[in-house]
Amino acid sequence: MTLVQPLLDGRPAAIHNPHGKAVEELPVIYGFNNGGEPGWYSGVLLAADGAYLGGHICSSEAYMPHDLGVVEGARPDRHETFRCHYPDGYRMEFVSAGDVRAHAGLAEAYRLNQAKLSGGRQ
Repeated sequence: MTLVQPLLDGRPAAIHNPHGKAVEELPVIYGFNNGGEPGWYSGVLLAADGAYLGGHICSSEAYMPHDLGVVEGARPDRHETFRCHYPDGYRMEFVSAGDVRAHAGLAEAYRLNQAKLSGGRQ
């Protein structure tokens, strides 16, 4: 499994790893296309623990990895928030609209998010 994948303009996904852990041990922050229509797509950032970390309206899914801060070097302002949430490190992953429903990691993050919103009731 390749953990650093080219996303936009050949740039890899961002990784914050201050302690030099094995990359696969770092928690994931998922950026994903949450649907919409041309010119008005909802990009969302969801941490592996279910925390909502932001969103962005994009004209095209192709811009989402950059606009959400998934690609290395993009949106340092967002990474300040990410580092506060996961100070010991994280890795970014983008999930396209066509892969959202079948992505096990994102499904678990969403389940945890919904449990938090419902006060632990599922």
